[in-house]
Amino acid sequence: MSTARWPAPAGCRTATAPPAPRALPRRVPLSVHHREPVLDVVVPVHNEENDLEPCVRRLHAHLAETFPYPFRITVADNASTDRTPRIAERLSRELPGTEWLRLAEKGRGRALHTAWSRSRAPVLAYLDVDLSTDLAALLPLVAPLISGHSDIAIGTRLAPGSRVVRGPKREIISRCYNGLLRSTLAVGFTDAQCGFKAVRRDVAERLLPLVEDREWFFDTELLVIAERAGLRIHEVPVDWVDDPDSRVDLVPTALADLRGMARLGRALTRGRLPLAALNRSEGPGGVAGLPPALVPQLFRFAAVGAASTLFYLLLYSVLRPSAGAQAANALALLVSAVANTAANRRLTFGVRGRGGMVRHQVKGLTAFLAGLALTSGSLAVLHRAAPGADSRVELLTLVAANLVATLLRFLLLRAWVFPGHRSRRTTGPSAS
Repeated sequence: MSTARWPAPAGCRTATAPPAPRALPRRVPLSVHHREPVLDVVVPVHNEENDLEPCVRRLHAHLAETFPYPFRITVADNASTDRTPRIAERLSRELPGTEWLRLAEKGRGRALHTAWSRSRAPVLAYLDVDLSTDLAALLPLVAPLISGHSDIAIGTRLAPGSRVVRGPKREIISRCYNGLLRSTLAVGFTDAQCGFKAVRRDVAERLLPLVEDREWFFDTELLVIAERAGLRIHEVPVDWVDDPDSRVDLVPTALADLRGMARLGRALTRGRLPLAALNRSEGPGGVAGLPPALVPQLFRFAAVGAASTLFYLLLYSVLRPSAGAQAANALALLVSAVANTAANRRLTFGVRGRGGMVRHQVKGLTAFLAGLALTSGSLAVLHRAAPGADSRVELLTLVAANLVATLLRFLLLRAWVFPGHRSRRTTGPSAS
């Protein structure tokens, strides 16, 4: 049992870049022999005198019955003005493995940042006090972190296999928010806002100093940075029932989230975040300086690219006599681009099923337009510089231009078309 008042993090921010974190070690499974808590579940609360006690007692009973490791529950009270602190203190005395801490400033992100920073448990989690998420998903959430498979795990209400009961207003807002994240920050995870997440402590120690937000955008910022750094994010489809008594003020929260997206986007664009230093050390077969999983992706992409280039050149040679150089190039590139996107979707980035196929092809065709501009431009330059160039010179010019276009295409596929698979996101068994 522990009763403490922890100082809130300073509210002001400086313009200096965050300190470069150390490279993460390789993930390893946790030992089955643990005397200290393996899991620390944080319940952030603000004026929750009605929901706090039934939530903590239900969570404690569930963990005691189902979780095979020692655990701790931490109630993180951020500036409550009702009976919440007294209830939390009493629960910490009555329930073994339950603690509480008190912060003088409000903010869910502040509560999580403080609680996770002080915890020594190797796996850190949090859930909302209303217990909208079925606790049956808690063990599947943390199991990939305990086994060493993943770095972060999140509950998702928007993936196949999830079961959600909520009103149309919150459903529309949630889907619009996550759609906006995908279109602006090119994220691959499906649900940034579900209050049901876990992270390995070694990852949290590197990520938390980089996360600026102390309110509701905290989760999203942490996930975006983790994904951009190439960390593995595991998604668990959850059963979720909306709390009709939710007191989240939607308009100010939405505006704050939009400001957070803009700030984070600027930081990523300007390279202010030390993402490369967050890569995990690779074992045998890893290549220094390249993010994990990049090397096999490059080999698969190169193989697909070689086959696509041969197909493109063959198609161009067939079409050139009747259609002319520019038209033959455009048509051959279009057909090979569609085939290339389909092959890379399946072979390079491991995307199965039809979900998102049209979106991937549309984005792939956008990358095709960049390649078309590059190759067509090279032909135009060749014809201006050497009007009498024969077809062999044209082919050599196109091969060189296509090599550059291929590199550009790989970067676009990895960072924009299939961003979630760039970060090796995994999904629970019920997802496709």
